[in-house]
Amino acid sequence: MSQLVKFKELYRKCNIGREHSACDYFALIRELVSLRKAEGKQWQRYIDQVYGLIMDEIICNAGTPVAVVKFGTSGWRGIIGKDLFVRSVSYVTAAIVELYIAVDKEPEFTGFLGVKSLAEARTRGCVLGFDNRFGGEILAGAVTEVLRSAGFVVHYAGESTTGVLSAAVLELNAAFSINLTPSHNPLEYAGFKYNAADAGPAAAELTNQITRRAQEIIGSEGSPLVSFDRPVLSAADRDDVQPFDALESWKQLVRRNKKIHDVDYDRVMADFDEDNEVVVVIDSVHGTSRIHIPSLFEGVATERLIQLRDTSDVTFNGIAPEPSSENMAGVTRTLRDRSESLKLGAIIDPDGDRIRFTDGEVEISMNQFGAMAYHFLHEVKGKKGMVAKTVATSNLANRLADVLGEETFEPRVGFKEFKPVIGQALVCFEESDGITIIGHTPEKDAYIGLLLALDMVISRRQNLGEYLEEIEKEYGAYYPDRDGLSVSLQGGELSEALSRLEKYRVGEEVAVGGTRQRIAEVVDIDGRKMIFEDGSWLMIRPSGTEPKVRFYVESRTESGTVALVEAARAMLDEIGLL
Repeated sequence: MSQLVKFKELYRKCNIGREHSACDYFALIRELVSLRKAEGKQWQRYIDQVYGLIMDEIICNAGTPVAVVKFGTSGWRGIIGKDLFVRSVSYVTAAIVELYIAVDKEPEFTGFLGVKSLAEARTRGCVLGFDNRFGGEILAGAVTEVLRSAGFVVHYAGESTTGVLSAAVLELNAAFSINLTPSHNPLEYAGFKYNAADAGPAAAELTNQITRRAQEIIGSEGSPLVSFDRPVLSAADRDDVQPFDALESWKQLVRRNKKIHDVDYDRVMADFDEDNEVVVVIDSVHGTSRIHIPSLFEGVATERLIQLRDTSDVTFNGIAPEPSSENMAGVTRTLRDRSESLKLGAIIDPDGDRIRFTDGEVEISMNQFGAMAYHFLHEVKGKKGMVAKTVATSNLANRLADVLGEETFEPRVGFKEFKPVIGQALVCFEESDGITIIGHTPEKDAYIGLLLALDMVISRRQNLGEYLEEIEKEYGAYYPDRDGLSVSLQGGELSEALSRLEKYRVGEEVAVGGTRQRIAEVVDIDGRKMIFEDGSWLMIRPSGTEPKVRFYVESRTESGTVALVEAARAMLDEIGLL
């Protein structure tokens, strides 16, 4: 069968026709990516043709998003062309502009926004960027059109990462940032992140208002702040934006706050350049970090810095572009083939707010690395202060803080929940591979995690796995894991179904593996976390960004996590969600 005939068959199978709304473009993209993997690059031209149709949908879609606009724990996410397109993104931007217009008359949100007047917000302006997702530039152009029409300065970063844009807000003293990214979601997703003047994920008080007003604007099919009278230009093609180097802003922030966190960017890079025993392998999974890594390691002229998947590919070659054990395989293989004694490997998600590590032998997720970072800053750097971790994260950090005589701040899932302790906690981290440190941004940032890990390896002359083993020998070993499943229920229906987990109270016994475990404590600030008498636990909560239920577990033995995952699945089955 010829390529063209096969393409036409797939075209019909995915219902591609005249009306964009009925076309499943990304089902076709996935089929074509599979063929590209199996048969070669000749299929790329057909992939490009389909993306041409998607671009037409992004620009011309005059309808409403398929899914209702809603800001979750980290912004608004949806399908490219179906949920996020020029019109819908323009309306959401208008909802944000309205927050600032209202400041002069309704100052109740002033503290959350970090500005005192509309004039101040306009002058300080917006930091604008996007990740490598398809259509990012044109969607950024739609955002720019609304902002410039409303009189806001636009600091245009182009393709950049979440952590870098957050740093730019602080260094430029901008009023807010907009980053068009769905983080680690699959190839069909786009997203919209909004951070206020503190440069951290926006407070619920703001995102609730944005959600409400965006839904009203979309429902009424218009806003006086939005006009579609002229073609939308990509932000890069406009002459009324202020382009700047966002990564340089990130470097300036790290250097400026060196005395606070004692992570010396220039010294670490110089030491790496001169140390022939250290090799670093970084997998960007085709995401935005691919363009930053060479500049991040500027001046490091060495073959001991190796980049994997450092080419642009909006399909991510068909994988879910997240830090995971499966995706880490290439980094592990590369490190194992190297002769250097000190090995650091990392995988970074598309918008650079998540990172996971390996030394070629031991994989280290943020559950462990966050605790290691706290130990490093507290015991090696001599910094004193609490640790902050989300409730779904390993209790290893709790144990460290307890022994060190420090507090643990443990909020619900979502990086915005760390706001009360920014500037106090030495480390803030979450189970999904996000981290920041004192003196840095209040946003999760893969690059500060990478710099910290490299500092650990070079200064301690240890691989991360050896450092972790040393900590576990002193404070005890913890074995976390997580999983999730897609569900048909959403919103109130899902919450009602999950409320049936309340039957699992303190004192109840749960079958875990071949034993019965008694519940010693229940934490219900975010879903339901059941802690057993032996210190192991499992937690079940709905996802804030996807139609999924997530469950998190932690065992005190290496073999015990599988049984806890099965116990969590059994609970979900019992309440009718499997």
